[in-house]
Formats: sequence, C-alpha cells, structure tokens
Amino acid sequence: MGLPTERPSGLDSPVTAKAIKYMAKGQVAVFRATNGRIGSKWRIGAGFRKPVPTLLLNHVGRKSGRPFTTPLLYMEDGPNLVIVGSQGGLPKDPQWLHNLVANPDATVELKGEGVRRVRARVAGPEERAALWPRLVELYADFDKYQSWTEREIKVVVLEATK
Repeated sequence: MGLPTERPSGLDSPVTAKAIKYMAKGQVAVFRATNGRIGSKWRIGAGFRKPVPTLLLNHVGRKSGRPFTTPLLYMEDGPNLVIVGSQGGLPKDPQWLHNLVANPDATVELKGEGVRRVRARVAGPEERAALWPRLVELYADFDKYQSWTEREIKVVVLEATK
C-alpha cells in the first residue's frame, strides 16, 4: 500500500456524502449536455501532470432495480476500461460497486463515443497488483485514499460486450 497521509477530518460526514452525490449529478448533466466536451477530464490545471479521463457508468441498483449513473475516473487497459472503487478513501465500498457485483452488465458513456456495453468484474489479487501501480501513476490520489481506509480498495475491469 502507499505511504500514509493525514486523513481529512469530516471525511465520513453525511454532509460530505451528500456533497459528493450532488457534484456527481451536476457532472453527469454537463457531460451529457456537451457529449463529454466538458466533464470528461478531472484535475485540469496548474500543478497536475495531465488530466485524468472520466466516464459515465450506467448501472442498476441491486435493491431498487432503478438505473443510476456515476461519473468515474478510468484507465484504458487494451480493449478494457479499468475503474477504482476508492470513494475518496471512505471506509465502505461505493454503492455502484455493490450494484455491479449484483448485476455486472452495464453501459458506459465516453467522450465523443456514445454508449458502450460492458460487463464488470472485480480484479483478482494478481491482476489488481499489476493494475494498481498504473492506476496510481494515472491518479496519485488513489494511493492516498488507500492509506485512509482499512479496506482494500477494489479495482474493477469493464470488458466490452455486444
């Protein structure tokens, strides 16, 4: 795991969770309205190596059966897309991860590409170990988030389907 960093106070606050939820809804709306021209990159600006691509993950609630859309950072790995269940280092896995485990068939929206059908699977230990350094190189905060939580942050591979 990465080097420990100081965990922010208030990370587990319900206010933090609500703020994340509403910011995500705003990002989804802007991404869709601009076909990803806005909202498809994270951390653009001074001090960042390069922007990180984001996608929209469309998944089905495991209990409600309702559709949900979650904006997530991603990495390409050959024909697959790789996403991370970091949830900013919160102590529990994100809901979208539980939804994908229960119903792995989903779709993603990528800038300029439209909708792609995918099947999700949680990376096993060896695959995660191989992907993690590349993910941290893409977005160094993943290592920080891992240091903030006792759970092992899951890596999810999205394989294209027809």
